[in-house]
Amino acid sequence: MPPIKLFALSTCSHCKNTRKFLDENQVHYDCVEVDLCPLDQKDEVIAEVRKYNPSLSFPTLVIGDKVIVGFKEKEIRELLGL
Repeated sequence: MPPIKLFALSTCSHCKNTRKFLDENQVHYDCVEVDLCPLDQKDEVIAEVRKYNPSLSFPTLVIGDKVIVGFKEKEIRELLGL
Protein backbone atom coordinates (compact mmCIF):
# COMPACT_ATOMS: atom_id res chain seq x y z
CA MET A 1 0.00 0.00 0.00
CA PRO A 2 1.35 3.47 -0.83
CA PRO A 3 2.16 5.91 1.96
CA ILE A 4 -0.89 7.82 3.18
CA LYS A 5 -0.83 11.26 4.77
CA LEU A 6 -3.83 13.19 6.02
CA PHE A 7 -3.66 16.93 6.53
CA ALA A 8 -6.55 17.91 8.79
CA LEU A 9 -7.90 20.50 11.18
CA SER A 10 -8.78 19.36 14.71
CA THR A 11 -12.19 21.07 14.58
CA CYS A 12 -13.25 20.03 11.05
CA SER A 13 -16.13 17.54 10.82
CA HIS A 14 -15.05 16.34 7.35
CA CYS A 15 -11.55 15.73 8.71
CA LYS A 16 -12.99 13.75 11.62
CA ASN A 17 -15.07 11.66 9.20
CA THR A 18 -11.99 10.93 7.11
CA ARG A 19 -9.99 9.85 10.18
CA LYS A 20 -12.88 7.71 11.39
CA PHE A 21 -13.22 6.02 8.00
CA LEU A 22 -9.49 5.26 7.80
CA ASP A 23 -9.42 3.99 11.39
CA GLU A 24 -12.50 1.78 10.92
CA ASN A 25 -10.89 0.24 7.85
CA GLN A 26 -7.60 -0.28 9.70
CA VAL A 27 -5.66 1.86 7.23
CA HIS A 28 -2.24 2.99 8.44
CA TYR A 29 -1.73 6.70 7.82
CA ASP A 30 0.10 9.72 9.17
CA CYS A 31 -2.10 12.60 10.29
CA VAL A 32 -1.00 16.19 10.64
CA GLU A 33 -3.48 18.45 12.41
CA VAL A 34 -2.36 21.71 10.86
CA ASP A 35 -4.06 23.98 13.39
CA LEU A 36 -2.28 22.20 16.25
CA CYS A 37 1.23 22.35 14.77
CA PRO A 38 3.83 24.24 16.77
CA LEU A 39 4.25 27.78 15.45
CA ASP A 40 7.83 27.13 14.36
CA GLN A 41 6.62 24.31 12.06
CA LYS A 42 3.34 25.78 10.82
CA ASP A 43 4.75 27.62 7.76
CA GLU A 44 6.53 24.48 6.60
CA VAL A 45 3.41 22.33 7.03
CA ILE A 46 1.19 24.85 5.23
CA ALA A 47 3.68 24.96 2.34
CA GLU A 48 3.52 21.15 2.14
CA VAL A 49 -0.30 21.18 2.04
CA ARG A 50 -0.26 23.87 -0.70
CA LYS A 51 2.01 21.62 -2.77
CA TYR A 52 -0.81 19.06 -2.90
CA ASN A 53 -3.80 21.39 -2.61
CA PRO A 54 -3.18 25.04 -3.58
CA SER A 55 -6.56 26.10 -2.17
CA LEU A 56 -5.40 24.94 1.30
CA SER A 57 -8.72 23.29 2.19
CA PHE A 58 -9.23 20.35 4.50
CA PRO A 59 -9.08 17.46 4.71
CA THR A 60 -6.32 16.93 2.18
CA LEU A 61 -5.59 13.23 1.86
CA VAL A 62 -2.46 12.12 -0.01
CA ILE A 63 -2.37 8.48 -1.08
CA GLY A 64 0.88 7.83 -2.90
CA ASP A 65 0.83 10.35 -5.74
CA LYS A 66 -2.96 10.89 -5.64
CA VAL A 67 -4.70 13.67 -3.72
CA ILE A 68 -8.28 13.72 -2.45
CA VAL A 69 -9.63 16.99 -1.08
CA GLY A 70 -12.63 16.65 1.22
CA PHE A 71 -14.19 13.50 2.62
CA LYS A 72 -14.97 11.49 -0.51
CA GLU A 73 -15.52 7.98 0.75
CA LYS A 74 -16.06 6.41 -2.67
CA GLU A 75 -12.81 7.85 -4.06
CA ILE A 76 -10.89 6.82 -0.95
CA ARG A 77 -12.30 3.27 -1.17
CA GLU A 78 -11.33 3.03 -4.84
CA LEU A 79 -7.76 4.24 -4.29
CA LEU A 80 -7.26 1.92 -1.32
CA GLY A 81 -9.01 -1.07 -2.92
CA LEU A 82 -11.55 -1.35 -0.10
